Amino acid sequence: MSVRLLLAAPDTAYVLLAAGGLGAGRTVPTVAAVLGLISVVVGGLALSRRARRSPTNRTRAVVATALGLISVVVGGLHAANSAGGLGTGNGLAGAVVAMALGLVGLVLGGLALRRRTEAAPGHESRRAP
Repeated sequence: MSVRLLLAAPDTAYVLLAAGGLGAGRTVPTVAAVLGLISVVVGGLALSRRARRSPTNRTRAVVATALGLISVVVGGLHAANSAGGLGTGNGLAGAVVAMALGLVGLVLGGLALRRRTEAAPGHESRRAP
């Protein structure tokens, strides 16, 4: 490999990213949106009927809540710091999607945790008899 090729590699990578690829402004909200999507899936699994008595249900609910919170925070920070509007290539749409998916995953994980504590033995229900 020649020295000239090694010195030109960073410039080539920058040109490829700037030409419409996945740039630095889009990577963070895309990762946050993927974390939000994972949070929604895991939260849905934690709320499923089969998983109610599963020992891993609490772990699923905690993971869904944590990933949802991370997605909401990262998406919100990126949306607050992004310059320009939608369609400018700075990742604002991905940040909005990350916040929405993270919020849904956060709610699903919270509902699964609440259902788990209400179904625990020795816990008195708040419902009237």
